[in-house]
Amino acid sequence: MLHNLKAQPADKILALMAAYREDPRDTKVDLGVGVYKDASGNTPVMRAVKEAEKRLQKEQTTKAYVGLAGDPAFSDAMIGLILGDTIPRDRIAAVATPGGTGAIRQALELIKMAAPEATIWLSDPTWPNHPSIIKYLGLKSKTYRYFDKETRGVDYVGMLTDLGAMLPGDIVLLHGCCHNPTGANLTLPQWDGVIKRMQEKTAMPFIDIAYQGFGDGLAEDAAATRKITAAFDTVLIAGSCSKNFGIYRERTGIFMAIGKDAADTPLVQQNLNFLNRQNYSFPPDHGARVVTTILNDPDLRADWEAELEETRNGMLGLRKMLADELRRLTNSDRFDFLADHRGMFSQLGTTPERVEKLRADHGIYMVSDSRMNIAGLNAKTVPILAAAIVAAGI
Repeated sequence: MLHNLKAQPADKILALMAAYREDPRDTKVDLGVGVYKDASGNTPVMRAVKEAEKRLQKEQTTKAYVGLAGDPAFSDAMIGLILGDTIPRDRIAAVATPGGTGAIRQALELIKMAAPEATIWLSDPTWPNHPSIIKYLGLKSKTYRYFDKETRGVDYVGMLTDLGAMLPGDIVLLHGCCHNPTGANLTLPQWDGVIKRMQEKTAMPFIDIAYQGFGDGLAEDAAATRKITAAFDTVLIAGSCSKNFGIYRERTGIFMAIGKDAADTPLVQQNLNFLNRQNYSFPPDHGARVVTTILNDPDLRADWEAELEETRNGMLGLRKMLADELRRLTNSDRFDFLADHRGMFSQLGTTPERVEKLRADHGIYMVSDSRMNIAGLNAKTVPILAAAIVAAGI
């Protein structure tokens, strides 16, 4: 049997990480892997996470299974963080998942059960796991224009034009904030236009919000998701705690399915529980319990929010530093978009050939589509990157 298996495409980011490790140059810079790093190149454990883990270690009396949906207190805490009081709680069915990827997988599994003929519309570009899982599940997809490689901003007109081809019941996958891989984000008035277009076409929104707190702030980054949720009867939301709580390896996420009214919720919840049972039975609990402890304790939450703000402002500072250095080197404003982007990533909008030139000539490692992890920079490496970008003719 096993000899019938086919080789799968190599993961580009993992290959990039391996090449970086083998590069002997002292000036090499890793901007590929999508993990937050501090100025020392480490991914620290947040203070509130450490304290919450200490409390759990002291207070927990069992490691028995929780329910198929995970701890209800986790769902309540995350719904509060992402949606606030936008809609009544009784309209929301939710399950804990293994990370944001698990939430996306469960959402797509639910779509396959409920609307297998629907087309899922993806931004061009989008996070590579989106189309990969969709293809694996045998669902249909199309793309809408999103990133303008000339302005390095959102191609808003192209986006609305492409979404004009949607059919009733189609699904639009949207990045709630900090678009991955581009870093370019819609303004709130532009979100209003997207909502109007989806309503005109009776399409359904599916929101991936993986970076809340990394852009303009916790409430600000949730604004688009809340606006969309208030405007539709049915919404799917995949949330992640990997980035804003820094608990990547704990695989902590949530999937929410919002119905028209409370009468829909029991059936939706039963189906979400069923999907969890089929895919992994009970979801991981440790990370979820850490998050719940933090969000429900005023002191821990205040400390977490303060450290998250430090992280966010640090990335904004690196963006401005890089944009300023490129303005100085080029005597132009064509890289000012880097300071306008939000989140961990920005896309330079250049060719794979120039990205390879950055690697070969300067030891700058980024994904071939020119997505770079801003959090991989520090004060020492910003001038190195800026000089390399100019030398490569980007």
